[in-house]
Amino acid sequence: MRVTALVENTTKDRAILPEHGLSLFIETEKHKILFDMGQTDVFTKNAEKLGIDLSEVDIAVVSHGHYDHGGGLEKFLEINKKAPVYISRYAFEPHFNAEGKYIGLNTDLAVNERLILTGEETSLGDGLVLFSCNDKKRPHYMGSFGLGMEQDGDVVPDDFRHEQYLLINENGKKTLISGCSHKGVMDIVDWFEPDVLIGGFHYSKLPLGDTLKESAMYLDKFKTEYFICHCTGTSQYDFMKVYMKDLNYFHCGDSIVI
Repeated sequence: MRVTALVENTTKDRAILPEHGLSLFIETEKHKILFDMGQTDVFTKNAEKLGIDLSEVDIAVVSHGHYDHGGGLEKFLEINKKAPVYISRYAFEPHFNAEGKYIGLNTDLAVNERLILTGEETSLGDGLVLFSCNDKKRPHYMGSFGLGMEQDGDVVPDDFRHEQYLLINENGKKTLISGCSHKGVMDIVDWFEPDVLIGGFHYSKLPLGDTLKESAMYLDKFKTEYFICHCTGTSQYDFMKVYMKDLNYFHCGDSIVI
């Protein structure tokens, strides 16, 4: 299996455009998967530069209902005419940042016939399963970091019921793909105990101190290889790297072979 970062906040290659957001191209033995689409059409430009034909994607996933993961959805539907798009039934609900700015998806796309609305567990076949984990306990949850959702006409702290994770079982390895790990990366690793975890940790606003150190040391207890990106924060990555033996940064344009 190969995973390529089409969109991420950073890049080491000047020919590859960084963008605040995430888009991953995943090649398994049987499928070509697009996991998230960033916030604009940058993922398509980078894919072209990397020699990746997005029209051949046969499965697409939107991890949650934020613009920096599903903003490129309309563009993807234009250039790819066949792939179903798996997205949470809650993804098109209104979502806001700490300043009250709308950060949700384009609701005009909610009625598109290519969208498949997911629940708690959705099997895609061939060792691919989507999980929402809304029924799981979150003993290590750190809160919403100011992010909100609309409920009964009011904006309340987001419970991230719109977030889902892709578990890939292939060649005896469990690889978990997570967009932002809003529900809490420590609990997510508890739930799945993956061999490999790829995605954001949502730690970019967390101070470099005891809480981050404790999280790093907790994650290091697992036999998991971590490839982090996007909302983790580069300073937080550098800090956590001291306490974690299998922590790697996944830049835009990078590829991982698992």
